[in-house]
Order: sequence, then structure tokens, then C-alpha cells
Amino acid sequence: KVNYHSVNSCLFPVGEANGKHIVTIEGLNGTDFSVVQKSFIHEGASQCGFCTPGFVVSLTGYYLSNERFEINDAIESMDGNVCRCTGHQSIIDAAKKSTQLLSTNISNHTDHINALIKSGLLPEYFSGIPGRLKSLGRKFPASEKILSPQYYIAGGTDLYVQKWEDMLKHNVKFLSSNVILKTIKEENGNCIIGATATVTDLIESKILSKYFPKLKEHLKLFGSLPIRNRATVGGNIVNASPIADITNILIALNATVHLTGSSGKRKLLLKDFFKGYKTLDLNKDELVDYVSFKLPAKNSYFNFEKVSQRTYLDIASVNSSIYLEVTDDKIITTHISAGGVAPIPLYLNKTSEFLKGKTINAEIVKEAAEISQTEISPITDARGSKEYKSLLLRQLIFAHFITLFPGKVKMKEIA
Repeated sequence: KVNYHSVNSCLFPVGEANGKHIVTIEGLNGTDFSVVQKSFIHEGASQCGFCTPGFVVSLTGYYLSNERFEINDAIESMDGNVCRCTGHQSIIDAAKKSTQLLSTNISNHTDHINALIKSGLLPEYFSGIPGRLKSLGRKFPASEKILSPQYYIAGGTDLYVQKWEDMLKHNVKFLSSNVILKTIKEENGNCIIGATATVTDLIESKILSKYFPKLKEHLKLFGSLPIRNRATVGGNIVNASPIADITNILIALNATVHLTGSSGKRKLLLKDFFKGYKTLDLNKDELVDYVSFKLPAKNSYFNFEKVSQRTYLDIASVNSSIYLEVTDDKIITTHISAGGVAPIPLYLNKTSEFLKGKTINAEIVKEAAEISQTEISPITDARGSKEYKSLLLRQLIFAHFITLFPGKVKMKEIA
């Protein structure tokens, strides 16, 4: 079986194309317009035409990578594309139309690719792609033979933007083909997440959705679909951004980061991994292997909050996560993280310790929010003033408790 995912071509290296079927707009052209192209024409969704190929590829990618279609998901699959002619409604209408047509046509088919071909979405040559890829043999990228690379690259969604010129001068090693590093599993009461697991892998994980039902909703705030398909857990951690969403979540889960290097393996709590701005407790020859955290107890609560200038497709001004274990309204365990208010992804140690043993009520939450202000050192930048960020963190701590315990903590009591 061939698995398809939409990606940004400008952030996808040629070295990783080995052994893969690369599909561009040219590869979707058959003897007639496809279902998606016809829907765009019928709904007047193509205006100047500049953006149309990208929308068509993204929407087709959604149908290729999913066997059941939902209109909202189809629309969201195009969130990495932009129409500057403001033809968004007609594009949405085209997505609705093609989703309805395809849902009807493929409902009783077991061979997904052939069903999409018969439905007029794909050219006929797609049916032969699995065999053609198999005939190539399993050849690993040339980069895997490099013994001392300057860069190890998983998704590279930040690295290709930040350091592409320097990367051209050095050897690199791609990690995304390492299936073991993508593993998400339960083991001895812990959740294990491989370093090259993508944000999409987290969203689609049955294990994570079982223990964190709202995680999918939280992670939809992370970039666009093509970025989520490439951005990895390990990359989010070692990039060491103070506002990294995945890191923020994992710190609140009191995760442990597991490292592998020439001198062997070692581990440390993720909250202790960050030593300063973009500075890690990571030796030159070490890589992040995986992260682990204890699976949540039945009496546990988790929440993630993020404020950004745009709700979607934007990095946070401030973000925060909380994990609680509560018995008889009394907090037994607390872990709170905060991003955007310090040079590093921050664990709010004093605030977390204060809440332990406390009974949940508005006064306790207000006091916790005040204590959090003593642990942070925000700066004024493009994301907001230091005063604004301080206020945001206070409000996000309020939001955690209002969201998790609406019957015990109300906004009018703490505002």
C-alpha cells in the first residue's frame, strides 16, 4: 500500500524523494478534468488561477490519504493554501461539492485507489504505482551512508527556513525513513513517542486519542496540514523555541527525553533539557531517540491553551498546558508549562507545587496565577509587550480551570 501525504515542496528535499511517488499538479492531469477540477470550474473557484493548482493538489491529497471523507476535514486540508483574490467561499463550495460526489461514488469499494480512479479523481496510471515502486527495490537515501553529518534532519520545517544556506555546504542525514523512530506505543504504563513521529502521527494515534480526547483539537492549532505532515516531535523539542506547542504539552505531562550518543544512552526530564535560549543539555554526537511519559490516571485532567495573533496558522504569543490528578476535589499532582514568557519552554515549578494538596476553588486559582507571575521573564517583541504576555499567562491559567472545572471555577469569580 502506498500512503500519500501533502507536503510543502519548498520544504521537501530531493534527497528524500528516493523511493516515493511525487505528485504535482502535472501528475493529476488525465484526458479530462478531474472531479476536483470540475468542481472548481462549476463553482467559479478559480479566479486569477495562480493559486488553483495548489488547492487542487491539497484537496486531492486529502482524498488520497483518507478513506472516509468529511466536508470540514476536506476544507481544512487546504489550510496551507492562500487565495489572494478572496475567492474563499467558492473554493469551500467546490470542496463541498467534490466531497459529496466522491463520498457517494466510493462508499462500497474496498480498493481505495481504483475507486478514486473510477470516480474520476485520479489518472489511471495511479493503479500501477505500487508495483513500480516495488520494482525499484528498497534503496535507502545516500545520506544514510554519511558517518559524521553536520545536520540530522527529520521534518526540517524550521531548519530549511533558518539555515538552508549553511546546509548546502555540509553533509546532512535524513531521519524520516527510520520507521522505528516514528513509533507511538504503550509500554509498561508509559506512552512512548519516537522522535520522528509527526504532528499528524500524534493526531491520528489511537493511543493518544484514547487518553487525550481533545488532543486532536489542540493540535489543529499547530501549523497547516502540510506542515503537520512533516513537523516532528524531536524537531519541535531540539529547535528549542520558547513557544513550541508540542514541547509545551510534553513538559506538562512531565515527559522524559531519551538521548542516544557515542557514549551510550541517557535520559532526563524534558523540563530540565533547556539550559538557556536555544541551548540544550545535548552533546554534539547525541540525538533525541524518543520521549516518554506516564499514561494519565483515571482521575486526571489535561488542557492546552494558546493565544496567537491568528487562531490558526500562527505561532503562539503565549501558550500553556496543565496536567492535574484530583481526588475528592483535592489536587494530588500538578504540572503546568508556559511558553512565550521566558527564554526557554518553561515549567512553572512554584505554581505547580503551590497547587498540590489544595482544594479547587476560585481563590486558589487566583493565587496560583499570581505565583506564576513571579516565575516568568517575558520580553517585548513582535508577539506582544512583556506586560501583555504576563497578562496572557494569568488568563490562560484561569482558562485551564474554567475549562476543566466549570462547576467550581467561574470567570466572574476570578476576573
